[in-house]
Amino acid sequence: SPAEAAPIEPVLVIDHVETFIRATGAKIAYGGKQACYRPGPDDIQMPERGRFLSEVHLYSTIFHELGHWSGAKSRLDRDLSGRFGSETYAMEELIAELSAAFVCADLGIEHDPRDNTATYVENWLKVLKQDSRAVITAAAKAQAVADYLRQFSSSTGKGP
Repeated sequence: SPAEAAPIEPVLVIDHVETFIRATGAKIAYGGKQACYRPGPDDIQMPERGRFLSEVHLYSTIFHELGHWSGAKSRLDRDLSGRFGSETYAMEELIAELSAAFVCADLGIEHDPRDNTATYVENWLKVLKQDSRAVITAAAKAQAVADYLRQFSSSTGKGP
């Protein structure tokens, strides 16, 4: 009947993307209330897959968090200590978002269907407006993240 709720479409699993994510060795736990990288336990918390609008939304989010994960001292050693609103925090968010876009492009999938990525990036650029090279710096660091994540899936099959 029309009163019944439409079934929720399951989020698609894209095998080569899942393989890429697994190859990083990052610990990813599903079931949290929000997506976040936690430096202490060195893991990524994600809401259940079914809470995402689409596989594009899910993978864009995972790659954003893997961007943060890559910044740990034992990996690319970026400053992850910035508080919300600080320039350090803004730079890290910009790096994570750009690196997610780069990795999605590398894997041939769309990035972020929510249409707010531009607004999101613009907000962080405002915080960084004192630094005219902020975008160049962030893009270079984001490319380093994409390269770092890609090496786990290199033809040798070995991590770094």
